[in-house]
Amino acid sequence: MSVLFFLLVPIPSKANGTTISALSMNKDTLIGGVTNPNEVFCSVPGRLSLLSSTSKYKVTVGEVQRRLSPPECLNASLLGGVLRRAKSKNGGRCLRERLEKIGLNLPAGRRKAANVTLLTSLVEGEAVHLARDFGYVCETEFPAKAAAEYLCRQHSDPGELHARKNMLLATKQICKEFADLMAQDRSPLGNSRPSLILEPGVQSCLTHFSLITHGFGGPAICAALTAFQNYLVESLKGLDKMFMNSTGNGHPVGDSKTSEKEVKHRK
Repeated sequence: MSVLFFLLVPIPSKANGTTISALSMNKDTLIGGVTNPNEVFCSVPGRLSLLSSTSKYKVTVGEVQRRLSPPECLNASLLGGVLRRAKSKNGGRCLRERLEKIGLNLPAGRRKAANVTLLTSLVEGEAVHLARDFGYVCETEFPAKAAAEYLCRQHSDPGELHARKNMLLATKQICKEFADLMAQDRSPLGNSRPSLILEPGVQSCLTHFSLITHGFGGPAICAALTAFQNYLVESLKGLDKMFMNSTGNGHPVGDSKTSEKEVKHRK
């Protein structure tokens, strides 16, 4: 399954009352009066683009609402930095006034609720773009075969081949289970609202992670899982080749009786 599938992660349904509301409400932020979450609040230049191809990303009212809500709860200074607002004497007040016009209340002196990371500066559009590019590179450039062949050479003892193959198969199954879980994530991103699949307790945790990374985290993990799954597949192929090279006339490795008969026949 292509990693790009995981990049189309929609917003959870409003029907799951307590779980989703807990992620969207805060005692310092009034978010009940947003007029239109799909309305474009502003456009910002990308932070990661090269000078020759600077991209601009639209920031919707809904995205601003998510940045003001838990888990980040950005203050005026940080939100202004994210939206690339030039610092000025009354910059914070002007931003708060504009937010009030669209139904968002950002109190002065508010404290952020999450640690600031490099991902904090990315708007959702650029975070998703980064995840998409990371997924593409993992699919096309990660040296799964070379890594698998290297490690297979480190475990070439014929007596260990069966045990190693069983370990790889078990790991492949566990990895698939985790990848299937991540594929069911319905964290906020964009403006669609499909029905939730996972239990609220699990989904709320995945939503927290997605909100902290602005949509980058889930797809990036899926991309890494795809690279790891490709490595496991190549490792199993390598083991199969080793099995074939270590057997004679189709007999299994370590079949001493067969080996003795072959020796006598040759004599």
